[in-house]
Order: sequence, then structure tokens, then C-alpha cells
Amino acid sequence: MSGSAGVIGLILLWVGYLHRTRRITWLQRLADGLGRLFNRPGWVALPVALFLATILTALLGFIWDVSLHIGNGRDEGPLANPAHYFILVGLFFLFTAGMTAIVLPLEEKPGVAAVRITRTWYAPVGGILIAGAGLYALIGFPLDDIWHRMFGQDVTLWGPTHLMLIGGAGLSLVGVLLLEYEGRRNRPDPSRPEGGWLVRSFAFGGLLIGLSVFGVEFDFGVEQFRLVLQPMLIVAAAAIALIAARLTLGPFSTLVVVAFAATVRGVVAWLVGGPIIDAPRNVFPLYLGAAVVVELCALLPLARQRPIWWGALAGAGIATAGLLLESLWIKAMFVDAWPAAMWPELLAMAIPVGIAGGVVGALLALVLRGERLPRPAVRRGLVIAAVLIAAAATTNGLLTELPDNASATVALTDADPDGGRMVRADIRLDPVDLVGTDPEWIQILAWQGGVGSDSPGRGLVVDQLERVDAGHYRSTRPVPVHGSWKTVLRIQDGRTQTALPIYMAADPGIGAVEVPALESFRRDFVAEITVLQRERSFDHPAWLFTAAGLVVLLCSLALIAALSWGAARINDRYLRADRAAVPAP
Repeated sequence: MSGSAGVIGLILLWVGYLHRTRRITWLQRLADGLGRLFNRPGWVALPVALFLATILTALLGFIWDVSLHIGNGRDEGPLANPAHYFILVGLFFLFTAGMTAIVLPLEEKPGVAAVRITRTWYAPVGGILIAGAGLYALIGFPLDDIWHRMFGQDVTLWGPTHLMLIGGAGLSLVGVLLLEYEGRRNRPDPSRPEGGWLVRSFAFGGLLIGLSVFGVEFDFGVEQFRLVLQPMLIVAAAAIALIAARLTLGPFSTLVVVAFAATVRGVVAWLVGGPIIDAPRNVFPLYLGAAVVVELCALLPLARQRPIWWGALAGAGIATAGLLLESLWIKAMFVDAWPAAMWPELLAMAIPVGIAGGVVGALLALVLRGERLPRPAVRRGLVIAAVLIAAAATTNGLLTELPDNASATVALTDADPDGGRMVRADIRLDPVDLVGTDPEWIQILAWQGGVGSDSPGRGLVVDQLERVDAGHYRSTRPVPVHGSWKTVLRIQDGRTQTALPIYMAADPGIGAVEVPALESFRRDFVAEITVLQRERSFDHPAWLFTAAGLVVLLCSLALIAALSWGAARINDRYLRADRAAVPAP
């Protein structure tokens, strides 16, 4: 894979060299043709077209990859998973789109904010940011391989290197919006209307999708972290993308953004979970309630007079009324609804994140509207505060407790076979008050049984247990206990998160023996991560995992800093140019 990427990279470098030395003209003609069509410079039109095609490829590969891991388990190798090719191609050409914007400008300086590379070569800021985000995501591939060699296969979306892959792709949309702004300020035909409203709304829709993919485990119903994180993630994505879109594009734009995001996610969900790929199904947040709240908040004069303060207010609205509306969709369509007992902690996390996300969205909108940002110390402080608030809320959501001396007695009754042994379970907890009356979930999860329509649930079965009385539960549907299935009893009630195996197949690849599904047994509850991430290795110094995680964190902070720098540079340079263009009285 690295060799193939290297060969393609050399070819693209050669094309770029030929273009920069004016030995070929077809690349410029292609870019200029697209530019005339959309009234944008070629160094914007062609990269954006490349980006739109490749990011959709990466999204399909990503959702497909998560679905395959849920249905099949770990990969036999990086080349054994067909979805990896879609992800790699998408991210590789995402990086290429950014580099195309950097390489294309020949005669002209691409805007007053352009960055000087050589004496006569300048690159647009947006192109540099897209390339940087793409490179950040691509680096995640070799780092992911190294990570798995050190720590085993952590079959979860929230593995640190996995977050690099999706984070780079998602945040690249900020670069696209900034590049489009640079193109709008340097139109080939200034007498034509600037247009591009629909393209920008689609870009905001892409940003909403990109920020929402951090919660895809919740979309499949195989979340390995506390449920209270899901509404927080929804609020963060909605506040940044929808508030920026409404301030930039005007009335009803958030509804267009949400419709575009839902259409794209819906098509991808159908391709992955429908008859074409036939893998476990997923649903996704609608963000419609958040969009309605933002549109209503925009009726306030504050939206015009104090956009940053309005962004904070609208973010708080998303975190309250918007989440209440979204919870109706979650309850109707998702595997795990939000219990009433979770709402106090939910709001304590979501409201600060909503306010912080609204401020960030408003700052982005000021740049895209060509209006002055706050002075450097203030805007930097706002961004740093937003990052710290999100980090604090996430840290709280990751805190879990393992109950002491907790166990369950399980009695299994055979049901009609479906390709193998299926059972119903009668479960008695010890102690009986281990779970309250309104937990996030007490369920049996069976997964990794094999993708395909001939497998129950296409490799995924989730059974929400019925409460008989205190400490006594029973299943509502048969669950599989044969073949490659991993069938576990899971509990999450507040900070308590634990599980015990009901059946787990032998796995010689990691030296794991079978956990049999006996007719009756008593087993202790353990840390859920040791059951769901059975392939993960804990045989390493604790400092090594921490150090590796810090490396990924520093890379992520560097990307956020770069995006902030790019937005501030564009804002400062264009406003300075506008002031210089106004004749003195």
C-alpha cells in the first residue's frame, strides 16, 4: 500500500513539476475551464471539485469499515478489508486537492493572504490547510499499524490513531470554506454575481458530517463509552457548523445544510446496510431540532449586533431545546435512548460545549463574512477556552466505575436455531441493586458473528433486557451463541460501566480460549473494555500508552492551531487590503 501510494505520489509530483515549469498546459486549462463556469479562480475550482469527489469516497469507506468491524471483528491485515481502499484513496486525493491548490497559481498571487513559498510562488491559505489536514489524516495510517503492533487491535472507533483519520478528514472542510472565501475575493469576473451559495451550504453540510462521525459508534448501537457523550458530540457538531452557516449564508440556510447532510448520510447508510454491501445498519442524528433552534434565535437583533454573543446564546439553545427535539428522533430510531436519569449530567456537559461551539462557529462566520475578528489575545483565548471546555467535558464522559464483587447468574434456554445455537437468557444480578430503575442500558450485545443477510442482524444483535423485578432481568429475543459470535451482558448506569461474557469463541490468533454458553452459570462482572476489545493487549508499560496518546494529542492540537492561524491570517490580510483600497477623504 505504501509502495503504491509512493508511485502515485511521484507521478503527481512530476505533473506538478511540469506545470510549475510551464511544460504542460492541460492542467491550467482544466482548472480555468472550471473556474469560468463557477466564476472562481482555477486554483479554487479544480481543488474543490477534486475534494468533493474524494471526501465522499472516504466517507463511504469509513462507514463501511466501521460496519465490517462490528459485523466481522478485526481484520486479517490492512489489505484484507476492502473498505480500507476507499478510505485511503479518499484521504490521499483529499491531500492531493490541497496540493493542487498550492501548485496551480503561476502568474498571479492567489489573494492578499497567500503564503510565499519561493520568490515567485505563492499558495492560498485554504489550500495549505486542506493539504495539512489531509496529511494529518494520512499519517494516521502508518501510525495505526504501529499502534496495533504495540497495543493490539483496539476494535473501536475511538482509538487515538482512528481519531486522526476521521479528524483530519472532518476538519479539512474548514480549509475548503476558507479556500472558497479566497476564491470569492479573487473572482475572474468581478462584475458577475459572486454566487456559490449552494456550494458553500454543501461545504457546511460536509463540515456537519465531518464533525458528526466522531459519534458513529452510537449510530450503530455498539458504543464502547458512556452514553452521555453522544448528546455532547451532537451539540458540538451542530453548534460549530450550523451557527457558522446561519451567520454566513442567511435565513433558512441551516435547513439546507441539515438536508444535505441527512441525504449524504442516508445514501451511505443505504449502501452499507442495504442489499449492496449487506453489513450492519446504522442511523444518524438529524440535527433538525438544532437547525430550528438556530433559525429562531436568528430572529433576535443580537445576531446582527453581537454575533459572538449570539453564537454563545444559540449554542446554549442547541444544548437545551435542540437536544430535547433531537432526543425524540434518538428514542424512535436509535438502539439506546437517553434515559431521564442521564439528563442532569447531559446538560452539565452539553451546555458549556454548546456555548463554546457557538463561539467558535461565530468566529468562523466572521472570517467568511469578511468582518473583523476580536483582537488576537481575545480570539486566541476564546479558541483555547473552547478546546479546554470540550476536553473537560470529554474527560468527564470517559470516567467510569467498576462495581466491586458484582456478578450475575445466567440461565440459558435454547430457542429456534438461526444458522446455529440461539438462546434466551434469564439473569439475576448480585447485588440486586447493581442497576437502578433508569439505567442507560442493560442489554445483551452479540456482534462479530459475520456480515451477510444469512447472519442474524448481519453480524449484530442487541437485546434490551426486560426488567422483572429488582436485580432480575430476562431477554426479549433470541441471541446467538455459536460460531465467531461474541455475546456479552452489558450494563451502564451512570458512571457504572461493566460487562461479563455469555459466549465468546476461541481465538487462537490472540491465544484466547472459548468462553462456553452453559445452560446455567455464574460469572463476575469485569471492565467492559477487556471484553469488547478482547484483542487489545494490556501487556505494556502504562507510560507507553500515555506517551503514544500524547503524541496523537499534540498532532491534533497542531491541526487546530493551524486552522486557527489560517482563518486569522485571511481575516487580517483582507481587511487590511480593504482599508488600503478606500481612498483618503
